[in-house]
Amino acid sequence: MPHQISLQPGGQTFTADDDQTVLEAALAAGLLLPYSCRDGACGACKGRLVSGEVRLGKHSDSALTAAEEAAGLTLFCRAHACSDLVLEARNVSRVGDIPIKKLPCRVQKLELAAPDVMVVELKLPASEPFQFHAGQYIDILLADGQRRSFSIANAPEGAEHIELHVRRIDGGRFTGQVFETMKVRDILRFEGPLGSFWLREDSDRPIVMVGGGTGFAPLKGIVEHCIAAGIRRPITLYWGARDRAGLYMDAVARGWETSLPGFRYIPVLSEAKADDAWTGRTGLVHAAVLADYADLSAHEVYACGAPAMIDVARASFTGERRLPADAFFADAFTFANPAD
Repeated sequence: MPHQISLQPGGQTFTADDDQTVLEAALAAGLLLPYSCRDGACGACKGRLVSGEVRLGKHSDSALTAAEEAAGLTLFCRAHACSDLVLEARNVSRVGDIPIKKLPCRVQKLELAAPDVMVVELKLPASEPFQFHAGQYIDILLADGQRRSFSIANAPEGAEHIELHVRRIDGGRFTGQVFETMKVRDILRFEGPLGSFWLREDSDRPIVMVGGGTGFAPLKGIVEHCIAAGIRRPITLYWGARDRAGLYMDAVARGWETSLPGFRYIPVLSEAKADDAWTGRTGLVHAAVLADYADLSAHEVYACGAPAMIDVARASFTGERRLPADAFFADAFTFANPAD
């Protein structure tokens, strides 16, 4: 039986069948709730259950803790309505005219950017246009039906290819293929664009970007979009890595300081090695932001990286630094179990 779902504070309504998650029903109704992984692992779709009852599917304890669930929070990608619902969900938008497609693509470039990071360029089919917002991601479709998600690291303007930054995972089925057997001209299939992580262009607030590791990828796409589209909002990018090799496109990021007015780049290393000869910022990347900003109330933050980084950044920025909750946009990277 369909259940009526109402969203606060926006007032949007839609219905959900018993076999649909809240996220699936919202997307089917043309409403885009914040989301990323869609499998209960990242917490990007977390929101408050104001009234009603849901059946919550399998999820990671780090994405939704027992304390959060007891406090009335739920994961929209894993929640099935058992009654009419009222939910608190911020940053809700209408699905635009960009369709989600399943397409073939051809590997046109493989470049080892760091010992554990491969930059993969996928040539798009000339016969079928592929549109996306800078910052979104795609799912690579494996032969056995499994999926692997990767952010698009280039801007949509004039794109005839999509760029992925693939970090090697020990035992990873797809990443092992990328690093060991993949060749230029190999054919892959993907689905996309996916996710709600992109620049909100109806704002003129200064932007703070926080990237951890290959969380740099979607931020790169957004910065390149700003350059191509002539967007001149002040942007400060904090990119965190363990060592200097982890800043695998450091020269690219430094170059933006001359090509994009108002752009600043602050690299941060958490475990710099002696031979890195590092004289820059050290520590955790979100802590560097806290050290530089006493008040984020007039800013927007775009953060991408491991779920733990996203969680602590959200809590500290919206708490002690007074960032509005609806001005924090995040994409949490999760990794599939190599056995899956």
